Amino acid sequence: QVQLVESGGGLVQAGGSLRLSCAASGSTFLINDAGWHRQAPGKQRELVAGISKFESTNYADSVKGRFTISRDNAKKVVFLQMDSLKPEDTAVYYCNALLGGRDYWGQGTQVTVSS
Repeated sequence: QVQLVESGGGLVQAGGSLRLSCAASGSTFLINDAGWHRQAPGKQRELVAGISKFESTNYADSVKGRFTISRDNAKKVVFLQMDSLKPEDTAVYYCNALLGGRDYWGQGTQVTVSS
């Protein structure tokens, strides 16, 4: 069974940094396109950053210049480096990835930024 497992969330003060990881297991396929999304209480889930199999990236305007998405293809891991965190970045962060033509989601990891 294919699983995406996120890690690296937690509580951090404004201005701090966190690095999220998303590891894929249970599949013989490499990660194709992948992305990080987030959902804050009372808000819709939104795309934060995406990375293609060719490693082209895109970011939400609200995180440009502060967040960096990257990947380790051999290890089937996608990362999200989050710097200069703000209280409005507080949300549950979800990893999403395409493997073998199917779309998978992780269970989410909580990120809380205190002011």
